Amino acid sequence: MDHFSIHSRTFLGMLDSLEAHWHNDTSLPARIERLIKSDKRLGSRDRKLYRELIYTTLRFLPWVEPLLNSNRELALQVIAWLSEDIPATLHFKKDATLGWPSSGDSFLAKQKVICEKLNLTSLPSLLPEWLKFEAPEAFEVDHYTILNQRAPLWLRLQTTDLNRVFDEFKTLGWTWKLSTQLPGAIKMETYGDVSKSQAYLTGLIEIQDIGSQLILESIGILNSEKWLDACAGAGGKALQLACLLGPRGKVECFDIRASALQALNERAYRAGLSSRIKTISKPEGTYDGVLVDAPCSGSGTWRRSPHLKWVTQPSTITQYALKQAEILSNASSHVKIGGRLVYATCSLCKAENEAVVDTFLVKHPDFSLAGFANSHSGVNRNVGLLFWPDLYDGDGYFVASLLKIR
Repeated sequence: MDHFSIHSRTFLGMLDSLEAHWHNDTSLPARIERLIKSDKRLGSRDRKLYRELIYTTLRFLPWVEPLLNSNRELALQVIAWLSEDIPATLHFKKDATLGWPSSGDSFLAKQKVICEKLNLTSLPSLLPEWLKFEAPEAFEVDHYTILNQRAPLWLRLQTTDLNRVFDEFKTLGWTWKLSTQLPGAIKMETYGDVSKSQAYLTGLIEIQDIGSQLILESIGILNSEKWLDACAGAGGKALQLACLLGPRGKVECFDIRASALQALNERAYRAGLSSRIKTISKPEGTYDGVLVDAPCSGSGTWRRSPHLKWVTQPSTITQYALKQAEILSNASSHVKIGGRLVYATCSLCKAENEAVVDTFLVKHPDFSLAGFANSHSGVNRNVGLLFWPDLYDGDGYFVASLLKIR
């Protein structure tokens, strides 16, 4: 059996194992990783191939799922043609799509080709129907197009010595582009394991999406302040916050997950920021600023987590909104008078964003809206800014800035 046949059979077998889960398993990425790594015969390039093909399937599920039940050969061709042109997919794509046009055309052109191949006049939407109520703008061409494309990898510089970073990138054969809108943000244009680079291991760079970086960049952080990161997770924003606060600033980090705080401590040490960052078991007292990067549905991250499109339901949004309101209210008690309360999500949904802030302001008259130092072209949602993924070719984020007035 030739390599293409082996890859095809293996990949379709993986889809058979995943099919029962891709509409209901919020932890599907972990399931995918276990499945791929369970076959010890697979090398690194094989794992990258299957990972890309699986995520392409999830990204375009409404187009390919019917084919998997009716014409698996055509389904395989469609998935391969829509997958990213990366070294791991090169030969498989070539073998699977003989006679197909180049897949490097625009998204609209790709839709036309798929329509022709499937003998359809139109294609099902790649976004769930319920999103029309929560974020109707997502169905506009520019937003829709980028939401259904793979997200690039963004980095954040933590050094002014750019040569130390970029000389290594050149040696590794990587290409990149510095953001023209946000100094220090780097978009990688080739695929490599950044986490194994010396620049990463010595804390010169951090992996952080540009949308995530925009949250704190828009606020106007003052030097030497003391902040609480109330939902710190593994600390991507805490590290950025510590850098913005300067050497005399302090960030105390809380999260209900001890494992996340352990990862944060390791990242802080690697970045040389341990003296500015402290993990805590419980917030106490008041701070100059409190960051609430709230757990959410993650609709702004669908580019890199396409499975969330199919496992998220309106009830999911409602549950998150209730939890977000509780977290924001609790965190607000730790803001000193004249201090800042920052609320952020990686969601596009109004129920998780402006609705949460509106309700909070009604229940907490001791807070008012604060201005932004720089909107970075974020869309004004009255109580905050929404950074659409197509704005900077990143993930989607919402941020609100509130001031404690009494």
